[in-house]
Amino acid sequence: MLMTALGLMSGTSLDGVDVALIETDGRRVTRLGPSDYRPYSDLERALLRQALADAAQLTNRQDRPGVLAEAERMVTMAHDEAVEGFLSRQRVARQAIDLVGFHGQTVLHRPAQQLTVQIGAAAELAKAIGIPVVHDLRAADVAAGGQGAPLVPVYHRALAGALKLPGPIVVLNIGGVSNITYIDGELLIACDTGPGNALLDDFVAKTTGEPFDRGGQLAAQGRPDQRWLDEALQQEFFAQAPPKSLDRNQFARLTLPELSPADGAATLTAFTAAAIAKIVPLLPRPPHSWIVAGGGARNPVMVQMLRDYLAPATVSCADAHGWSAEALEAQAFGFLAVRALRGLPLTYPATTGVKIPITGGLIARP
Repeated sequence: MLMTALGLMSGTSLDGVDVALIETDGRRVTRLGPSDYRPYSDLERALLRQALADAAQLTNRQDRPGVLAEAERMVTMAHDEAVEGFLSRQRVARQAIDLVGFHGQTVLHRPAQQLTVQIGAAAELAKAIGIPVVHDLRAADVAAGGQGAPLVPVYHRALAGALKLPGPIVVLNIGGVSNITYIDGELLIACDTGPGNALLDDFVAKTTGEPFDRGGQLAAQGRPDQRWLDEALQQEFFAQAPPKSLDRNQFARLTLPELSPADGAATLTAFTAAAIAKIVPLLPRPPHSWIVAGGGARNPVMVQMLRDYLAPATVSCADAHGWSAEALEAQAFGFLAVRALRGLPLTYPATTGVKIPITGGLIARP
């Protein structure tokens, strides 16, 4: 039975809330509908950055010290506004939506401690929008010994099955953290690869006051610091075989030397691309085709660096295949919500390291 779901995604890049409509039975994708976006304001983004800092000492995923309670209220409100804005602007009837997939905002992810924390009050959101909300999609995997991330590979596989590309295919999402889905026939492998836009965005915000390097314009004017790159790429994480996952701030302790904003942006853009390339020797076969989604797909400098690092493989953006680079993760959470409702697996041993395929998620009803 087909269901119409809205997926909501607020990623580690802290840019805003993506909303996307999808029609699916939890196995096949029959329609990709419209998408929308509700950006975070500068004040909201600053609150989330403080929430990340306050979450660093959490040992109980239900606790909300510091500004976390305030941030959770803001995240819930922003997602409510995102849904209402989508329904209004896209002229979609509320009763046409069967359920909503709600990721929340990750403020801490430490699977080695069986701890993953996403803020956002699903019960309040369901009541506000009048639609059932599937949420807390990572916790069951982490409790069962998995990494809890990435969650989207099963959706990538559903999309890639319709493509006529030679394999293996890798779907690469560059959000705050970068993650891959490796697809070779029935073989599905996934992991985080390293930094995405988080380090770059934080650097640009600190040095220029801008929230991110729009279109890679700053990095295009600079030159990467190769000595720093070579040293940074020696981090133990990059040699670990998948599955593996990261907290947004895992590489925050790495500090750049005194560089101009342009050279710093170029260096951190190259760090993201080079870290992604480090996964290739750890895969069963070299990928033939890479499909890039997420915020990084909008950065032509990052995409070109990926082409340089990943040659001779082809690198294309999700939009070139009729997908939406910006809405892909939001779509995935609509897809995952339907799978969760039907008790289908969300994660697998080769995607998160969990011992057996496992479902997850909770449902909050209006």
